Amino acid sequence: MIWKLSLTGIKSRFKDYTVLFSGLVVASTIFYMFLSLAINPGFMSKDVNAPGQYLSFIFGFGIVLLAIITFVYLVYANSFLLSMRQHDYGMFMMLGAKSSKLGLLIFCETLLTGILAAILGIIVGLGLTALVSKLLISSLDLHITHFQIILPNAILWTLIFFVVVFFLAALRNVHKLVRSKVIDLLHESQKPIKISRKNGLRVVEAILGLLLLAAGYYIMGMPANAIFFIIPAALVTIVAGSYFTFDSFFTLIINLLLKKKGFAYRGIRVFTLGQLKFRIRDYTRILSVISLLFALALGAITVGLNFNSLKNQAVVSDYYDAQIVQNTPAVQKNVDKLDIKSKATYHYVETKKELFFNKADFDKKPFKYIKFSQHGNDFPTYTPAKTKDLVTPGNSANTRLSMMLLNGTKKIELVSPAEFNTIQRQKKFITLIRVKDFVKDYPTLTKIEKLQMTSPMISRVLSNTKPFTYQVVLGFASGFEFMGFFLGIAFLTMLASTLMFKVLSGAASDKVRYEMLYKIGTREKMLRKSIRNEIGVLFALPGALGIIDVLFGLRLFKALLPKPYMGIWLPFLIFIVLYFIYYIVTVKLYENIVLKK
Repeated sequence: MIWKLSLTGIKSRFKDYTVLFSGLVVASTIFYMFLSLAINPGFMSKDVNAPGQYLSFIFGFGIVLLAIITFVYLVYANSFLLSMRQHDYGMFMMLGAKSSKLGLLIFCETLLTGILAAILGIIVGLGLTALVSKLLISSLDLHITHFQIILPNAILWTLIFFVVVFFLAALRNVHKLVRSKVIDLLHESQKPIKISRKNGLRVVEAILGLLLLAAGYYIMGMPANAIFFIIPAALVTIVAGSYFTFDSFFTLIINLLLKKKGFAYRGIRVFTLGQLKFRIRDYTRILSVISLLFALALGAITVGLNFNSLKNQAVVSDYYDAQIVQNTPAVQKNVDKLDIKSKATYHYVETKKELFFNKADFDKKPFKYIKFSQHGNDFPTYTPAKTKDLVTPGNSANTRLSMMLLNGTKKIELVSPAEFNTIQRQKKFITLIRVKDFVKDYPTLTKIEKLQMTSPMISRVLSNTKPFTYQVVLGFASGFEFMGFFLGIAFLTMLASTLMFKVLSGAASDKVRYEMLYKIGTREKMLRKSIRNEIGVLFALPGALGIIDVLFGLRLFKALLPKPYMGIWLPFLIFIVLYFIYYIVTVKLYENIVLKK
């Protein structure tokens, strides 16, 4: 009989359960997507091509963070489930249902919901992981070839995590509902919220919150060599500052608006402000967490996108695009395919201690090397090398030319053509090529370098050329760009869903207030406007603070990325659009609950 009543209750609230179940599916989907990215062996070792200890730290921290976020999300999703069902359970107890039977029903219902959501989430996660990875790789022109969609370990750990979390949630539900009084279950949503009226303490807390945020933003602008101080100090100050700001600063603003009668008493703004004032204490922690997660998610996409600039750095890191030390027919065939901008050949002979170059070659085609600008120019300056620079050990020009030679450790000398011809040694050469479009000719340039690697010595020298440097940077940048977009969108979905369920979990108690306003003559259009404004503020506050956190936090990456703010409009646009979609969905779901006739 109880199971029949339970199924009838679920059927009557099918739309609400659909929202809940879809949210749980989203949570398990994102969890699987993250794990499939974090423990992808081929992707980590071959596509990202970064030091293993750094990746282990990054993803170890990321998995812990994701687990905490998912746990918080499931707590609010579970509270939404309780808010829908606790009145029904109270009615069952009034009708004489035994506590043991009802406890078993609650336990099975909660655990079964979680397991089904996890299984369906993994199935959806497989398809979504394949779709998102394909779209990102194609749209961003990334070189990702070892990313595996189906990972048994990721499936197993996703199931274990959700089964454990929902097992704990089921025990909590049993403890809370079975041991509660019937009157409490029937009227839980009508309990008043106590609001602190110590305005002086609120002012001090608000000022402290703003000062802590300012301190955190200042710390993130410190030199990168103090990174081990910056990260923990900024984390503590910004987390505490965000909490105090939400707990007091915005409450003070609401109080000020309520005192302005010309503003507050227009329409039903006083009701909307009152709703926000009563919510703010309950929402302080979740809004603080949402703002921090918003900053992390937006920062992940922004930083990931800016790793693309490392590829541009690799292109301008050297003046010459290829070097030839063995001009075989196969090499010459590929050289003919290039769109050559300039070509220079330098002849030399090698003795036991010295390398003698023909000075006439350098007079005809001066050797150029990069000169680092001290004024932060977008592009480096390539300087023609003087004779004294080429023969002076330790000079930038001498060092760069030595790196290109097979026996570059020997002393370099420039001699006249007549003196060069008198040296009875085997004549050797090095040809340096510069093309019009490096990215276009990159595959051919790489092939030219590989064809020459016929000995360990040649391989060691040519492995430092621009094509191979670009190949390493391309894999590294593509890997982190892929991770940034992947994780940023995943975190945004999770945090927005968490906020959505937090809002919806209080909708049952708000329904009575909106019914009262409707009965005394308030138009439905005005009620809908009040709902849009109220939920809009709850979405806008953490979003705005999160954006400010990102704008200051990107300064941490100046040592790694040349322009951390480059193209920042794109991730901001993506986030605003997705965030706005979640806002619209939340408003519609909330209206369906509180304005149901």
